[in-house]
Amino acid sequence: MFVLGIDPGLTRCGFGLVESRARARDRAVRAGLIATDVRAPVEERLGTLHHELAALIEHEGPDAVVVEKVFYQRNARTAIPVAQASGIAVGLAAAAGLVVRQFTAQEVKLAVTGYGAASKAQMQAMVARLLRLAATPEPPDVADALALAVTYLTVERRERRTAAAGVPA
Repeated sequence: MFVLGIDPGLTRCGFGLVESRARARDRAVRAGLIATDVRAPVEERLGTLHHELAALIEHEGPDAVVVEKVFYQRNARTAIPVAQASGIAVGLAAAAGLVVRQFTAQEVKLAVTGYGAASKAQMQAMVARLLRLAATPEPPDVADALALAVTYLTVERRERRTAAAGVPA
């Protein structure tokens, strides 16, 4: 199973593709950053993000896409562009017929580190450890995207075991 994690942002959008393998550790297949020109008009930047994410989904062929849920932002000026980027990612994945899940940053931190208020550095270190990466993923947007994919795989495995045990959801 291939899972594409997306840490949405208009200026910097992190992505991370993680492969789940039977009887083996999950592994990072590809990760990176989609950056847009801050001097360009918003509609052009959203168009760039749409184009790049659509190409990524088509080229990599993930089974599921997980996007960080915009839960709370202190600054409305940053919340709106993040929500716009999130909407593009969710819409593209849904239009491609993929499984789409969203998790808040706190849910991801809890799933990856066991602590819902983990720092960026703690998240980056744990992602590197879980995926046996040679280096800490940089920038944090990339680590967050990989963490989203890891969270999906963790939750999906738990849900599958629960259903197999006949425990009601």
